[in-house]
Amino acid sequence: MSGGVGGASCLETNDWICGEYLRTRSQELVDATVQHIGITAVSVAIGLLIAFPLALVARRWRGAAGPVLGLTTVLYTVPSLAMFALLTPVFGVSASVVVTGLVLYSLTILVRNILAGLAAVPAEVREAARGMGYGPARLLYEVELPLALPALVAGLRIATVSTVAMTTIGSVVGYGGLGNLIASGMEGFFKAEVLTASMLCVLLALLADLLLMGLQRLLTPWTRAQARAKARARRGARMAKAVG
Repeated sequence: MSGGVGGASCLETNDWICGEYLRTRSQELVDATVQHIGITAVSVAIGLLIAFPLALVARRWRGAAGPVLGLTTVLYTVPSLAMFALLTPVFGVSASVVVTGLVLYSLTILVRNILAGLAAVPAEVREAARGMGYGPARLLYEVELPLALPALVAGLRIATVSTVAMTTIGSVVGYGGLGNLIASGMEGFFKAEVLTASMLCVLLALLADLLLMGLQRLLTPWTRAQARAKARARRGARMAKAVG
């Protein structure tokens, strides 16, 4: 929408949808989007690097499972404003505050999904691999992890989408990506700024989810073969029932 009543521009009439806003603030939108993507990607990557060994520890030593899962759950329940307030004296007012907070929030999702994926590996598959001479490390990386990938990527998708949304809260310390625009738009009731930044957040979350879904399909081709086999079996059962 480029104009309002009496020829006034959509900026002057404060419309929700405003092409003039996109044209005049394009660089601001690009900068905020790049910051948003950067904070999200770094947070999820670090979260995964920390969650993986934590999940292995919880799996290897049963006594550690309760404390690991309990701690990550407690961290997830801490309000974001309180989390940032606790982290600011350590990191100062910087992007590190936001990244650290988002990493801590992602752990409960990632650790639980990694554990669920590893637990779902059939015991007979492990025994067969051990019988073929696979050691613990080789068993983990060549047998268990590939079979656990669907659950692992599912957790990664949830963590990524939630991190895209939670990054906006970083606006309280000036590092919220698109959240900075949402906050400033809300403060001045600038409709186009609020709507545009919000829609970009939604689009980022959807795009990230689609990319991770595609990555999962690429890394687990056998799941598609299994799905096709199950579909053929169901069709065969229906045909047999109809004939019978």
